[in-house]
Amino acid sequence: MKPGPSRIVIAAAAVTVALTLASCGSAKQSTGSSGGGASGSASGAIKIGLLLPETKTTRYEQFDKPLIEAQIKAIAPNAQIDYYNANQDATTQQTQVDTALTKGNQVLILDAVDAKSIQSSVQKAHDAGVKVVAYDRLAQGPVDAYVSFDNRKVGVLQGEALVKAVGDKASAGKIIMINGSPTDPNAAEFKAGAHSAMDGKLTIGKEYDTPNWDPNNANQEAAAAITALGAPNVVGVYSANDGMAAGIATALKAANLSVPLTGQDAQLDAVQRILVGTQTMSIYKPYKPEATAAADIAVALATGKGVPTDKATATSTSGSDHKVPSVLITPTVLVKDNIKDTVVADGLYTAAQICTPDYAAACAEIGLS
Repeated sequence: MKPGPSRIVIAAAAVTVALTLASCGSAKQSTGSSGGGASGSASGAIKIGLLLPETKTTRYEQFDKPLIEAQIKAIAPNAQIDYYNANQDATTQQTQVDTALTKGNQVLILDAVDAKSIQSSVQKAHDAGVKVVAYDRLAQGPVDAYVSFDNRKVGVLQGEALVKAVGDKASAGKIIMINGSPTDPNAAEFKAGAHSAMDGKLTIGKEYDTPNWDPNNANQEAAAAITALGAPNVVGVYSANDGMAAGIATALKAANLSVPLTGQDAQLDAVQRILVGTQTMSIYKPYKPEATAAADIAVALATGKGVPTDKATATSTSGSDHKVPSVLITPTVLVKDNIKDTVVADGLYTAAQICTPDYAAACAEIGLS
């Protein structure tokens, strides 16, 4: 987690920034880099806080951070960007919000570790006149705007792909369902969407909600489920994302099992697993349109222009029952046959990054070199 997304090209400069500006833990200021893709300009030293949730999922440091920073600088060259990464600690993130408010950040782009527990911090920002753009996960509280993907649709696409991959073996056994973190509202949407596609078509033998999206936890859950169900009775595994799919793939290999396995985020290692058949699919969510929309809205709010209605064309309801203007971007199913036309054509990865010696033969089969 409709119509397919616009084709994008991720600027080489933005990816370079990802490699050189990796940051986590305590707050620190970074200035980003210039990038194209926006018309107009905003003058003045606006202050924006960027708060991301963790580093275990590679996307945040490698893509989201540099892309958001580059877009802010493209339209507001004098902007001050203060960056924080909570390393999956909700209490740390609450402290980081306090720091951002003390620094005078006018807008927070916030990807919540725990959408519920961050509500008091969102309220504190609101009371201080600071705008909050919920990024990727819809935080509770008086959020001003939300930018993400259609997360229920993500789950539907994953579930449909697993049903198709299991095929006529559905009646011969059961699947294992490994969902994301119970503190992440997106995980609940992925789960609901996947259930809507799979219920009545696949039998779920074991199901887990995995704290912190941890690949090690997912590995242990998969191993325990295989033991409980019996390896011959497992016909597929639903994994809510690629990080967990890596741990699950290891458990499947240890059990000498080769069954369909889902994922999400189009991580490099997942693309490689898809190439050789140890993962069936992933969900490709192009980061640039998400990052661009968040940056554009943040700058608009910081300069007193309000949420651009031409961008926030949807409305989402948070767990605290707040109605939030939203930008919901369309995801794409990633399979072996469209690797070349999606993540490579869009510049997410080069063929050289994907086609290392272990995967060269599989790359040759799809004409990727």
